[in-house]
Amino acid sequence: MTRLFTGLLMALTCFGYSQDCNYTFLGELDDFHDGTPIVSATIYIKEKDKYLVSDFDGKFKIENLCSGPLTLTISHVGCETKTVSYTINGDFFEKILIEHHVEELDEISVSGNLTKKETSTAQESVIKANTLKKYSSLNLGDALKEVAGVSSINTGNTIVKQMINGMHSSRLLILNNDVRLQDQEWGIEHAPNIDINSASQISVIKGSGALAYGGDAIGGVIVINPDRTFLKDTLFGNTILSGQSNGRGFSLSSSLNKFTKKGWFASVQASLKRYGDFEAPDYVLTNTGLDSKGFSLRGGKRTFESGFEVYYSYINNNIGILRSAHTGNGGDLANAINAPRPFIINDFSYNINPPRQEVTHHLMKAEYFKRFKNFGKIDIQYDYQNNQRFEFDIRRGERSSIPAVDLNLQTHTLLADVIMDANLDRKVKFGLMGRYQDNFADPDTGVRRLIPDYDKYDFGTYLTTEWNLNEDVIVDFGVRYDFNRIDAKKFYITSRWEERGYDEDFADLVIEDFGTQLLTNPVFNYHNFSASAGLKYSLNAKSYLLGNYSLSSRPPNPSELFSDGLHHAAARFEFGDLRISKEVSNRISSTYSYNSSDFTLLVDAYFNFIKDFIYQRPSGESEITNRGEFVAWEFVQSNTQIFGVDVAASYKLSDRISLDNKTSFIKGYDQTDDIPLIDMPPFSTINGITYTNADWNNFKINLKSEWVFEQNEFPDFNFEIFDPTRNEDVLLDISTPPSAYHLLHLYSEITVNTSKKTNLNI
Repeated sequence: MTRLFTGLLMALTCFGYSQDCNYTFLGELDDFHDGTPIVSATIYIKEKDKYLVSDFDGKFKIENLCSGPLTLTISHVGCETKTVSYTINGDFFEKILIEHHVEELDEISVSGNLTKKETSTAQESVIKANTLKKYSSLNLGDALKEVAGVSSINTGNTIVKQMINGMHSSRLLILNNDVRLQDQEWGIEHAPNIDINSASQISVIKGSGALAYGGDAIGGVIVINPDRTFLKDTLFGNTILSGQSNGRGFSLSSSLNKFTKKGWFASVQASLKRYGDFEAPDYVLTNTGLDSKGFSLRGGKRTFESGFEVYYSYINNNIGILRSAHTGNGGDLANAINAPRPFIINDFSYNINPPRQEVTHHLMKAEYFKRFKNFGKIDIQYDYQNNQRFEFDIRRGERSSIPAVDLNLQTHTLLADVIMDANLDRKVKFGLMGRYQDNFADPDTGVRRLIPDYDKYDFGTYLTTEWNLNEDVIVDFGVRYDFNRIDAKKFYITSRWEERGYDEDFADLVIEDFGTQLLTNPVFNYHNFSASAGLKYSLNAKSYLLGNYSLSSRPPNPSELFSDGLHHAAARFEFGDLRISKEVSNRISSTYSYNSSDFTLLVDAYFNFIKDFIYQRPSGESEITNRGEFVAWEFVQSNTQIFGVDVAASYKLSDRISLDNKTSFIKGYDQTDDIPLIDMPPFSTINGITYTNADWNNFKINLKSEWVFEQNEFPDFNFEIFDPTRNEDVLLDISTPPSAYHLLHLYSEITVNTSKKTNLNI
């Protein structure tokens, strides 16, 4: 009986736990991009801890499967590793799509670090994260000078306006995480509202070869990218703390990034900068401090096939302007220019008093993309920006707390891009852009508004294509059309309206006459066509040639049309002109690049002819107000030509010692008036020597020599101004450039591993 009972129990037990393990999984691996089979891919079966390899047709078979989960990890050279999961309850067939051309799609070139290029045939330079960290306590304009041909216009130590081949402001397009920055960029003392610590990589594209970003980037495009996302479970971050003796200030930046293998990601970054008055060797530069705060948040999900992202950034800058920059009468102005020292020198202070700027910028972005088999990728993006600019002048009593300039600029943009890359040898990209801007100039400042209220409407569409003719030749070309409409409401002083001849040319713009003032409604429409064509020819594995032609047109910005009064932050009167039309650029460029393990050389040459070039220059007169006397500047148009050469080279003397050079030469001429162009950078050359030793805690030291020559070709806009203290006219020298100068820079660092997962860089 005992034996019978035991036998029945065993039979029941076996029956209760038996499984059907006769199921078969048939898989077929195809390229998501063009449907071709993926041959010899490795398939790891998690539940069986076994590996398979796909056959010549991309197929594989897994037999004797039991009911339950099945997890496969598929990897292949040149592919993005992919993990898929299934529930098995019978025989199963699945076609699995993976991407075999990630490198080609993202245009990645491997040279020690991953570097994403934005273009194929334009003159482009990339600044990587290791270089950007040196500028954590500085700003974007300082970092961009790492690129040959990029210089700056500085308004003191903290306002740095970048220039590419002699052009700046509205001719440079800045993208922050694929969002075109809209922040009143027209002023020479309006530095871009970008926190350099939020950038992981910056691409500088000279000229307007990147039509997808805009057709009006006559000077160039600056693309600022955050950290790349990774399909990996990881958490990392960094904190940078720096102190600076000049200005007695500090800078703090911290970031944290989280990524998952399923594509989810989140990043947060914040920074704080605080400086007091900066100093020259013998005196304090009174009221030149800075108080800056920045914050950004980014999150979403991104895989090869689809993804979305939301992004927000905030930056607030309170910037002091040298107290002695604002003067009284004409004699004071002439004396201030000629004096070896500022007239007002106070003790060091962290206070930021008028004259000063306060700028707050909010940026919000939402993006979604989807890839389709045998077609390509569709990307849709909406972004909103709010830029609030206050400029405080020196005013009497309680009015010192009221800004003299109060501008609020709100921008809404909707973008749709389509990339057709089913055939990697014939890529096509096209897109649409719609944008609405509202600028509000608060009339309660008690000062005549420099820029009026206006609504601006932009519409753009483009088409670009890239052809790989063979392994050595890539050609690309593109076309773009933009429509711009400005609808403004502006008061003009009647006498000035008549003085400029507007009463005859623009009588229909007047909507109300108040006697001494006229309310006008200027509405201007601009049709802009742009095009580009380029070629890249690989001479061999180490060198290539680029050739590029670009046609671009830029409509006048509101400042160039409507400026009419005292620009306090620049301490000058500015006058726009309603007759100003769009400018058209024809730029030809060529590049030679050589890159070996010991020697690299990059030579960029360019020639740019610009029809109806818009620029600002002194009018030869001054304007007197109750605040003092100021030089009058006016916007004019002329035919111009700008040409030059940029050189960047490096040579490794040994594994530890290297030399580098950056040299820039540029000339610009106003052909209409037969004079040199104003504000052209002089010849400059930077030479450095670097020693590195990985055995000494990654020790690195660099000594750099920077020579900036004197500009010997400049327009003479000097004129005489009345000095009431002398009761005579004196020469106001506002044209003569500064003398040549030489700077020596020393930089060193070490990196100490503090644990398996952390290190300290000093």
